[in-house]
Amino acid sequence: MLDDSGQAVGAWADYIADIDPAELRLGLRNMLKMRIVDRRLLNAQREGKTSFYLQCTGEEAIGCAFQRQLEKGDMNFPTYRQQSLLVSAEYPLDWLMGQVYSNSCDPAEGRQLPVMHSAKDYGYFSVSGNLGTQYVQAVGWAMANVLSGDGNIATGWIGDGATASNDFHGALLCASVYQPPVILNIVNNQWAISTYTGVASGAARTYAARARGYGIPALRVDGNDYLAVTAVTRWAVKRARSGYGPVAIEWFTYRVSAHSTSDDPSAYRPKDEAKEWPLGDPIGRLKQYLILKNEWSEERHVQADAEIHDEVTTIQRQVESHGTLVDPQPPSPVTIFKGVYAEMPEHLRRQRQEMGF
Repeated sequence: MLDDSGQAVGAWADYIADIDPAELRLGLRNMLKMRIVDRRLLNAQREGKTSFYLQCTGEEAIGCAFQRQLEKGDMNFPTYRQQSLLVSAEYPLDWLMGQVYSNSCDPAEGRQLPVMHSAKDYGYFSVSGNLGTQYVQAVGWAMANVLSGDGNIATGWIGDGATASNDFHGALLCASVYQPPVILNIVNNQWAISTYTGVASGAARTYAARARGYGIPALRVDGNDYLAVTAVTRWAVKRARSGYGPVAIEWFTYRVSAHSTSDDPSAYRPKDEAKEWPLGDPIGRLKQYLILKNEWSEERHVQADAEIHDEVTTIQRQVESHGTLVDPQPPSPVTIFKGVYAEMPEHLRRQRQEMGF
């Protein structure tokens, strides 16, 4: 939607004609917050304070804009690179960071790998390390939701590489047959770890075309354009909530950073490729649009960036005071007995007592 000069053009602009500029300014701040959180937690991993981290640098517009169009009760079934959904949903940053450090601030009490969050009350289903599973879970949840009559929708998330999984095709088949209220998102960031997207897509020109092969309406969208993400999400959410069945969206974006802290992208792609930033920086593009509309300025941007950096840094220090890998403060061993059975069986009760708890 945004052209090179920062203007909103085309028919889809009608879908955001009534949007409050304050909503877009909030979206810009959310993207800034996500990027700063990413940078701070990456540094923490490099300092040995946590074991692992995955950045979503360059993909902030997708999660931040998408989440703003959902309602309470809707459920995301994300992968490990959709933490921007949580930031946009105003998930407490101390919980988000605590999960990465696996300390006492972690709502999951260290039961999940870093970045595999679980936040039911914020519409964020537990992340699974097995790629593709979230797609069939989203379709199944949406089918069950129709039976319950709650009126909520499900949204599944998958990366371009995981579209090769059986679950991707199983989900598309079930969605096309049962027509549940589900939005199936394909985040094409052009790199499945070290494999270029052209390998995974094969002879198909787009991943959206694969969904159309199952009879599911599908679009391909510039995922680095906050306005385009907002417009298409509005349309898709309204369509699904109105009972017209599933829709698939391929968000075309670019993974600027490494796949994870265990990855060195210079081994498989040109070292200067990320500097070119295909499709442009989503933060810079929305900033330019708001400045042209006299709803933002360079001075306000610098101030907002400093304020958010201050907020994130303060919370990070507070969370780190509860323990890191450098300064571990392990939780009580009694926590391993929690959350397994509704009623603790006698043999576990005995084992806990033998441990002195």
